[in-house]
Amino acid sequence: MSYDNAVGKSEATSVLASNRDWTVNGVNTLTIWFRGSGSNAAEPMYVALNDSAVVTNDNPDAAQAATWTQWNIDLTRFADQGVNLANVNSITLGLGNRSNPVAGGAGMMYFDDIRLYPLAP
Repeated sequence: MSYDNAVGKSEATSVLASNRDWTVNGVNTLTIWFRGSGSNAAEPMYVALNDSAVVTNDNPDAAQAATWTQWNIDLTRFADQGVNLANVNSITLGLGNRSNPVAGGAGMMYFDDIRLYPLAP
């Protein structure tokens, strides 16, 4: 994902047509692997479900991670924001400040192995 936050934020969204019930089989963790580059601008990285609930990565320099990094997110962080985990219709990956977009930098991010687990791997 190439990002240029001159306009404040960059996002990629996938609309889910199947496997929308994130409560089956005891799943409780969303895992995303990501890799950036040391030459990337440091921007907040976040994931949003159903275009509403947002969880931001704790590392403000996550976009500069030069090696594959695992990000485990407890699904209760989305449920606590009102997401019905039995009906997840979209997932958005983004860089920048979603709630208060301000002009920022640019770079390239790679995302892989976006999965649900019953326990964090």
